[in-house]
Amino acid sequence: MRLAMVGGGPGSFIGPVHRIAAELDGQIELVAGAFSSSAERSAQAAAQYGIDRSRAYADYESLLEREQARTDPVDLIAIVTPNHLHFPVAAAALKCGFHVISDKPATATLDEAEALAALVAGSAGLYALTYTYTGYPMMRQARAMCAAGELGRIRKVVVEYVQGWLSEPIEADAQKQAAWRTDPARAGIGGCIGDIGVHAFNLVEFVTGERVVKLCADLSSIVHGRRLDDDCNLLVRLSGGAPGVIHTTQIAAGERNGLALRVFGEKGSLLWEQENPNQLRVSWPDRPAQTFHAGSSYLAASAVGACRLPAGHPEGYLEAFANLYRDFAAAIRARENGESGSSALVNDIEVGVRSMRFVEVAVAASRNARGWVTVS
Repeated sequence: MRLAMVGGGPGSFIGPVHRIAAELDGQIELVAGAFSSSAERSAQAAAQYGIDRSRAYADYESLLEREQARTDPVDLIAIVTPNHLHFPVAAAALKCGFHVISDKPATATLDEAEALAALVAGSAGLYALTYTYTGYPMMRQARAMCAAGELGRIRKVVVEYVQGWLSEPIEADAQKQAAWRTDPARAGIGGCIGDIGVHAFNLVEFVTGERVVKLCADLSSIVHGRRLDDDCNLLVRLSGGAPGVIHTTQIAAGERNGLALRVFGEKGSLLWEQENPNQLRVSWPDRPAQTFHAGSSYLAASAVGACRLPAGHPEGYLEAFANLYRDFAAAIRARENGESGSSALVNDIEVGVRSMRFVEVAVAASRNARGWVTVS
């Protein structure tokens, strides 16, 4: 399949990640892009990616128009821009009949997400979001164990996601990533909660199979002068009645990418840590704890299918990201073969709408000190 990218130009962190992930399994090739709003910088990116300069466009409108006119147009569009561009680019691509895979969150606002859902429903194109951590084999193992009832009824879920890269006001020094992620005009109404809080929320629902139905939120802007939240503390209630805790922050000085998930059930509990992603620890009250290892044959089929190497050969972020592309490619081929084209492992527009509802409800609830509020 032929891929075009919108965004991901010089200085981008996530653009090269998308390119590597898309091409890892030899099913997709990056052949075009509007990598920057500057024609010159877009051409520079094309050279870095090894793409024909004639397919480096100055804007996404030109990309869509000219690719449609080609005899070998791209099949799907990857959106790797700041949040405020997610909706217009996705909407335009879907109207042209292209498939779309987008960075999270789906849009900058809930209204946009709901409008996008309507466009997806009426489009020939499929839509997916890159919630990276759902691509890890051990997250799929945890999901399979919860679905099979191995932990029993879920009693509590705790997600911690701590980073320290915004512990100083580096946006004031024009640091590119910090500048747009702390700018309401480009990031949307949520800062930390829209950047990494949605990952935590997504994992709660992906692994447990339950939905967050209520929350109580306390969001703060710790760094002086920052316009969006950089620290988030939420109590949540799941559809099965279990309580949960979501704690995310980007001002924990010295921390890197400390994502951890705990699920406590009636029969046992599990722990997964993103900085040690190839192991899943499961604890039981009446027998020794178990450590599940990625790449092992005893894992659930969904976890085995997400591994490329034998146990003991570490796989990580790029491979997890590649699993999202591989799953989406399979969904596209299924659609082309007259099948449904859907997959439970693909984070679709419904996931996007729920994530934006989570962000907007949490921001409003915290701002107004409303206590417990309904999410859906």
